[in-house]
Amino acid sequence: MPRQMIGAGGHGPNSTAFERPRSSASVLKRLWTYLYRYKWLLFSAMGLSLASNVLALYGPKLSGNAIDAIRPGAGAVDFDTVFYYAGLMIVFYIISSALSYVLASIMVHLARNVVYSLRKDVYERLMGLPVSFYDSHQAGDIISVLSYDIDTVSASLSNDLVQMLGSVITVAGSFFMMLSISPRLILVFLVTIPASILFTRYRSKKVRPLYKKRSEELGRLNGFAEEMTGGLRTIKAYGRKEYFRGLFEGYNINACRANYEADAFASSTGPTVNFINNVSLALVSFFGAMLYMGGSISLGNVSSFVLYSRKFSGPINEFSNIISELQSALAAAERVFRLLDEPLEAADKEGAGELEDVAGEIELRDVHFGYEAGSHEVLKGFSLDVKPGQVAAIVGPTGAGKTTVINLLMRFYDPQSGSIRIDGREIGELKRQDLRRAWSMVLQDTWLFTGTVYENLAYGKEGVGLEEVRRAAKAAHIDGFINSLPNGYDTVLRDGGSGISKGQRQLLTIARAMLLDAPMLILDEATSNVDTRTEQRIQAAMLKLMEGRTCIVIAHRLSTIRNADIIAVLRDGRIAEQGTHDELIRKGGYYCELYKAQFDTAGA
Repeated sequence: MPRQMIGAGGHGPNSTAFERPRSSASVLKRLWTYLYRYKWLLFSAMGLSLASNVLALYGPKLSGNAIDAIRPGAGAVDFDTVFYYAGLMIVFYIISSALSYVLASIMVHLARNVVYSLRKDVYERLMGLPVSFYDSHQAGDIISVLSYDIDTVSASLSNDLVQMLGSVITVAGSFFMMLSISPRLILVFLVTIPASILFTRYRSKKVRPLYKKRSEELGRLNGFAEEMTGGLRTIKAYGRKEYFRGLFEGYNINACRANYEADAFASSTGPTVNFINNVSLALVSFFGAMLYMGGSISLGNVSSFVLYSRKFSGPINEFSNIISELQSALAAAERVFRLLDEPLEAADKEGAGELEDVAGEIELRDVHFGYEAGSHEVLKGFSLDVKPGQVAAIVGPTGAGKTTVINLLMRFYDPQSGSIRIDGREIGELKRQDLRRAWSMVLQDTWLFTGTVYENLAYGKEGVGLEEVRRAAKAAHIDGFINSLPNGYDTVLRDGGSGISKGQRQLLTIARAMLLDAPMLILDEATSNVDTRTEQRIQAAMLKLMEGRTCIVIAHRLSTIRNADIIAVLRDGRIAEQGTHDELIRKGGYYCELYKAQFDTAGA
C-alpha cells in the first residue's frame, strides 16, 4: 500500500492529523458526554466539593467571632467563647480535609474511567478507519494522540476539575459572606475582579494555539522517532547517523521551542493576576481600617473580611493557572475528538450481498484509479480476467500500479470508474467482510505480533489446533526451524520477530496464509526475502496447496512466475502485454526484455 509520508522528509500537509479547528465550548461539551457516563461519580464529587468548601468557608467567620470575644482592657477575654469558636474551626477544617481526600480519590477514579472510555473509543475508531487514513498519517502522530493527549486530558480531569469546582464554590461563598459583613467593602472588587477576568480571558485566547502547536510538534517528533527506530539498521548500514541526528535535532528543537513558548506564556499569567489580587487585599485592609475607626465594623469582622477576601481572590489567582493547564487539556482533547470524528470506512451498501461458495473468478474492466481526487491516475483503463483456480501474475516496473491492483481487489480503495467483479458480482455490492475473508494475503512486509509462534500462525483462523498449524508449517518448510526454538511453537516472538531472520519471518507469514481456507490468495513479493533453494520448495508446496484456488501474484523476480497461467505486464497504468511465460518470451516484447535482463544479471 502506498505510503504518502515515508522517511524523514515525508511530513506533508496531511502528516499532522486533524487540522479542523474547534471552539472551546464544543470540546467541553463533547468532554461532558464522557463525564456524564459516570454521573454518579461526578455528582458525588460535586456534593463532596460543595460540603468540603462550605465547611472551610465557615473558618474565617468563626475566627472573627473569636476575635470579637476579646474586650478592650487588660484581661477582658472571654476564653470560653474563644476556645469554643477555635474548637469549631478545628473540627470544621478536619472534616473539610477528610472530605477533600475522599473527593480526590473519587476524581482519580472518574478520570481513570473517562480515559479508559476515550482510549477504547479511539482504538475502535482506528480499527474502523479506511486504509487511506493510515496512508496519509504518521503512526507516531496517531500514537501520540492515543497516549500523550489522552494522558493530558486525564491529568486535567483528576486535578484541574477538582480545583475548578472548589474555586467556584469558594469564590461564590466568600462573596456572599463578605456581602453579609460589609457591602461597602465589596466595592473594592468592582475594579480588581474585572481586571483579573479580562486579563485571564485575553491570555487564555493567546495560549491555547500555543498548546495546540506543542501537541502537533510532539506528534511530529514521535512520528519521526518511530520511523527512524524502525529503520535503524539501514541508517547504520548507510552511515547516515549524523544526517538523521541532524533531522532529529530539528524536530527536537521545534518540540522544545513549542513547549517553552506555551509554558512560558502561560506561566506569566499567574503572577500578574496575583499582583492584582494583592492590590485588592491592600485596599480592603486600608478601607476596613477606616471603617473600624469610624465604628462601622467590628475588629473581628474586619479580620473575617480580610480572610474572606483572600479566599475570594486566591481561587481567582489559582484559576488563572488552571486556565493555562485547561487550555493544554483542551488542545489535547481537540486532537482526540478530531481523530474520533475522522470518517469511517464507507459502510456497505444497503442490501449488500454475502459472498459464499466462492469459485474465484476475477474480472477487472476498464478500471481508472488515483489515490486522490483529481490527482495523477495510477491505473488508466486496467483490465484483467482470471478464471477460477488460475495463477495470475502481474509484473511491471516500480510505480506501475501493481500493488494498487491489490488495494482495489481488497476494497481498501474504490476505483473512480470501471468494474471489478468476483464470480460475476460487483465487489461494491458485496459486504467488505465477506470479500476480505475470501482472500488470504502474504505481503513483502511481514507482520508478526508479540505472542507465541502458534498464536502468530493461527490468529487468522479461529479454533485451529496445533496439528493443523504444524501441517501448514511443514508445507512452508518452517516446521524444523520452529522446533529448534527454545519452546517450539510456544516460543514468544517479540518486536515483530526481530530475533529471527527476514526469510524466517516471511516463511511464518506464508504458513499463516496456507492455514486459511480462503479460496483466493494474494502474494505480493511473497518470496523476496527467501533464498533461491527455499523459494523453489515453497513454490512447489504453494502450487500443490493452491490447486483449485485463484492466486494473484505480484512479482519482480520473474523466475518465480514461469508456471503462472496468466502473466500481465503492467506499464503506465495499463496492460501492455498478456499471456503465458512462453508466449511472452516468443513475442519478444517488454516482458522478454525484463526476463533476459534478470537472467543476464543472474548469470553475471
